[in-house]
Amino acid sequence: MANYKNNQPPPSPAAVVMVPLPLQGHLNQLLHLSRLISNHNIPVHFVSTTVHCGQAKRRVQGWNPLAISTIHFHELQTPNFVSRPPNAHSTTKFPSHIYPLCESTTQLRQPMASLLRKLSTTTRRLVIIHDSLMGYVIQDFVSIPNSESYTFHSVSAFTILLYTLRSVCKQFKNITDPEALTNDHLSFEDCFTAEFKKFTSMQHDFTKLNSGRIYNSCGTIEQPMLDLLENEERNRNKKLWSLGPFNPVDTKKTTKRDKGYKCLKWLDKQEPNSVIFIAFGTTTSLTKEQILEIAIGLENSEQSFIWALRDADKGDVFNDYATLDLPEGYEDRIKGRGLVVREWAPQLEILAHQATGGFMSHCGWNSCMESISMGVPIVAWPMHSDQPTNSVLVTNILKVGLIVKDWKWRDEMVVAEDVEKAVRKLMGTKEGAEIRRRAVEIGGGVRKSARKDGGSWLQLQSFVAHITR
Repeated sequence: MANYKNNQPPPSPAAVVMVPLPLQGHLNQLLHLSRLISNHNIPVHFVSTTVHCGQAKRRVQGWNPLAISTIHFHELQTPNFVSRPPNAHSTTKFPSHIYPLCESTTQLRQPMASLLRKLSTTTRRLVIIHDSLMGYVIQDFVSIPNSESYTFHSVSAFTILLYTLRSVCKQFKNITDPEALTNDHLSFEDCFTAEFKKFTSMQHDFTKLNSGRIYNSCGTIEQPMLDLLENEERNRNKKLWSLGPFNPVDTKKTTKRDKGYKCLKWLDKQEPNSVIFIAFGTTTSLTKEQILEIAIGLENSEQSFIWALRDADKGDVFNDYATLDLPEGYEDRIKGRGLVVREWAPQLEILAHQATGGFMSHCGWNSCMESISMGVPIVAWPMHSDQPTNSVLVTNILKVGLIVKDWKWRDEMVVAEDVEKAVRKLMGTKEGAEIRRRAVEIGGGVRKSARKDGGSWLQLQSFVAHITR
């Protein structure tokens, strides 16, 4: 440990360095975790490129990161990469256009090492919490005597269980509905490109250097899965913490509008649980033909809806986006009953609104956690990555959603009739009402878990005590 001069302040017991992969679902989760840890008066250093620090701060919902004085943003020079446009006609739905950005993060190893060495002189213990796909970047922490690292998994514990621990899947089948898992559900076929699989494998090689793992989950949602994973960590003399939900859970269902979003003011005029929200995340590209089928299905469903219609993020989200066309006169026909949002949609606030009664989603884990924590049932439409396994968790195991497109039909167009049927089923049938009741029940348990003396709250106290030991 470094020596401290008399005129310097004493070091903090611990300082945390957050190192996210620079994609929205990863940035957002670790920025929310930064808030939770900084609330314990622990300095938190959020490290990314200039563009992606700006992206994280601009898009965060439920709190103001600029108001948290113990969160410090470090903007590393943006590595050179080719910012490809999204390709809705790709042979796989995986967003291969963002791979150059992911690969470019390996160039951050040296500036990251320099920053870690500098920060290590300000604290008794330097704690690095890094995305599982940023292991290469932070590997030099091993040369810093007072540092340790923890791997954050941006996906569900269920996904990690299936992806990395196939040997324990038989145990898992014994503690859930046997019909919930089939060979289709266990398949990761077409979820990733070959180049991204190679990148992932390289990153995971560095997990052997960590002291444990962190999940954005909780026992209310995934206790059996977390128990199995914790046993595996214990066998390696490492620890596991489930600290989720990271997102704020007490977002009030109120008419107060801090940012003036038109869609929230529109929701204020709707009846409770009457609106379905449609959004497919920041990495999904849809063809014109698929957009048309969704549009017709929503119109024919005769249900109220908000549709966040945007193309996938580019590597630099501040670049212009292509406008996604709808049929002529469509927005006039749905006026009053439906709303198309083309700018950034405040997803957390929409899900927290009392008028929102359902969420048609790609089932990215960030979206799943936000929806579940707000007690909103999900119409699952997985596209790629961990989304197919998350959709199984949501629909087959937790039973807080229904499927609009099963993964085994991933190469087929979802027609308007499929969209209409799924929306009507959730929003207007007894089966849909039972799914909503279940979602509300689990959502209440998740929110309770995050409050004082709840399971997630206790996990966070345990983690804070561990890193400040």
